[in-house]
Amino acid sequence: MEGNMFCYQCQEAAKGTGCVLKGVCGKKDTTARYMDLLLFVVRGVSVASDALRTKEYEVEAGTNEFVTDALFSTITNANFDDESILARVRKGLELRDRLKVRAVEAGIVLPEADELTWNGKEEEYLSKSASVGVLREPNEDLRSLKELLMYGLKGMAAYHEHAMRLGFTDEAIHAFMQSALARITTQTMGADELVALVLEAGQHGVQVMALLDRANTTRYGHPELTKVNIGVGKNPGILISGHDLKDMEELLAQTEGTGVDVYTHSEMLPANYYPAFKKYKHFVGNYGNAWWKQREEFENFNGPILFTTNCIVPPLEGASYRDRVYTTNSTGFPGWKHIPAREDGKTKDFSEIIAHA
Repeated sequence: MEGNMFCYQCQEAAKGTGCVLKGVCGKKDTTARYMDLLLFVVRGVSVASDALRTKEYEVEAGTNEFVTDALFSTITNANFDDESILARVRKGLELRDRLKVRAVEAGIVLPEADELTWNGKEEEYLSKSASVGVLREPNEDLRSLKELLMYGLKGMAAYHEHAMRLGFTDEAIHAFMQSALARITTQTMGADELVALVLEAGQHGVQVMALLDRANTTRYGHPELTKVNIGVGKNPGILISGHDLKDMEELLAQTEGTGVDVYTHSEMLPANYYPAFKKYKHFVGNYGNAWWKQREEFENFNGPILFTTNCIVPPLEGASYRDRVYTTNSTGFPGWKHIPAREDGKTKDFSEIIAHA
């Protein structure tokens, strides 16, 4: 590995080739490497789960959710928190080992793969990450195709997670994602085979987009042309960014009658166009512009901010808003309060950020 990391996931990659010391996005080299390790673990989970499915055995409950969340958490600008990534690594290793046991008990012979056999010692995390990242594939053309597939799977994971939170899921999409990961892990594939797999991923990508559209419009109605207020009021306010409409719904429901107004920022702007949200009188409009202007705009917004998905821009040292930003879902940032799902796995308690407002 040249430098301390290698990431070329986004169009801002250093010199147009890749970030090797620190991400242009602000991602630390350790974070990038732990993400590489997490994807290594996800491939191991997928090899085991795909082997079970191929023999018509059910996979362990929670496998689909883990793979989806893990892929989503490695998307550009979604998560900068080493500890939350490492927690997923540990969880994934435990899941992988349980799936391996189930496969052995079912008489399934698992393929040879380092992703299945690595012992997962924590003191080896950083050293292991150096050999399992993007550059593990020496052939540039094959590497490009494999990474193109990975980015497609990450996008699928993001859309599917949003749909899943609204009760819409497609087992065939989960099965394809894990099968694709298993194939690039255990099979020797040429360029033609990888191109075919990428095209197959595109077909499933269209399906998951349709699923999310159905989830959103079934729950919230069809978006309609709407005049959006871009001013601010005198009430306490919460700024919400990202793409998760379920979080938007829950935040609006929990702030109703509290005297706290809700504003969208950047990625959450489309929420203003869904009919179901218009019944909330304290949903007062949109504040700010594009995601990349958040450092200046968050300074000027006198209230707490909630990230439901990417895009996070790490705040500058001394930024006044550092102690009033919250994350949820696959997002994370060191020092920011993370709001998890309740025990039911479906709802959240936003009382802390409401009290903060």
